[in-house]
Amino acid sequence: MGPFVPDIISDELNLIVALVLGLAFGFVLEQAGFSSSRRLAGVFYGYDFTVLRVFFTAAVTAMIGVLVLGDLGFLDLQAIYVNPTWLAPAIVGGVIMGLGFILGGYCPGTSVCAAAIGKVDAMLFVGGGVLGVFAFGEAYPLYAEFFDSTALGPITVFDSLGISQGLFAFLLIVVAVGAFAVTTIIERRVNPAEAPSLLFPKWRHILAGAGVVVIGVGLMVLPSRKESLFRKVSDPGYIAAHAGKRMTADELAFRIIDREPNIRLVDIRDEAAFAAFALPGSVNLKLDDFLTKEAIPVLSQRHVKKIIIGETEQQEWIAGSLLCELGYENCAILEGGLQSFRRIILEPGEFVKTGGRWDDDANRFRAQAKVTIPRMVEEQKLAATKKPKPAKKVQGGC
Repeated sequence: MGPFVPDIISDELNLIVALVLGLAFGFVLEQAGFSSSRRLAGVFYGYDFTVLRVFFTAAVTAMIGVLVLGDLGFLDLQAIYVNPTWLAPAIVGGVIMGLGFILGGYCPGTSVCAAAIGKVDAMLFVGGGVLGVFAFGEAYPLYAEFFDSTALGPITVFDSLGISQGLFAFLLIVVAVGAFAVTTIIERRVNPAEAPSLLFPKWRHILAGAGVVVIGVGLMVLPSRKESLFRKVSDPGYIAAHAGKRMTADELAFRIIDREPNIRLVDIRDEAAFAAFALPGSVNLKLDDFLTKEAIPVLSQRHVKKIIIGETEQQEWIAGSLLCELGYENCAILEGGLQSFRRIILEPGEFVKTGGRWDDDANRFRAQAKVTIPRMVEEQKLAATKKPKPAKKVQGGC
């Protein structure tokens, strides 16, 4: 249910956890006064901004929690589903929903909350929503083209603005604190006798606002876990101090031909290069993927030796250092990278003898491997290249 690392909520517990969270969400909505259509509509008329405060508080709290858990490595941010954006339909839909909010005094979630405690107007609102769903489906062919227009994909605000997550978090916190202050002034002028903000302890709220802005500054200036890890493992001194094991091209070729079950080839090249050519049995995981949930089943088996495959040995050392820093064991790199493997095994020139007793055997093996491995590559392409199963994006919403 949640993109936690490691999995602390199994698939079997998903529905139970969802039920508990749903009940808790409804309880919090009711306690916040969201079962009252008058209070909900008050945000549009300026006499009650409770809705705005609750939603801003929820957004800022969730945002801080997600960023902190992601930075600590307990949350896979790449597994969080981002709703695709269709700009024009979203604007029209927002206008329609806003009008419905003003006229009915509820949004879909709060109407269910109010209906659950027996409010008749909320029941009628829910019934109208159900009828609207059927009407939307029946009339869909009339506006299907518009509905699918101006597609922008699963974009995020900070990517659209070209800023970092930390800077966006800080700006949103500042906007939220500013909105609290401005709406409090408006509320007390429009509704001087019964404004909910009259009950606020002034200095406690000022200190809370200042505290959350300080947290925002911290999110803005502190480097992300991903950036820190990549900078650390790319340092030549770190690589030298954590030098791991190498596997020669001959040994890897022998293990591939022998179809050894206790090795796993982890190809760190980009998808285009991997699609063009991949060694038999390899999986494609880029450095970013090492931090995700989908990498855990591939990399966590201690008895399976993970062989890092990159175009060059330098790329492999960085990947191997990252695996070491993340706590994965039993890893090695391909000596010389894929460039060396091609030169020695796949496209060998004249065999250069070393004077050792095994020269003739090595020469015969390379001649065999030159034919066998390309044939295995073609067989793998016909059977569809093996890739780790992508983790399902975690969806959610109000």
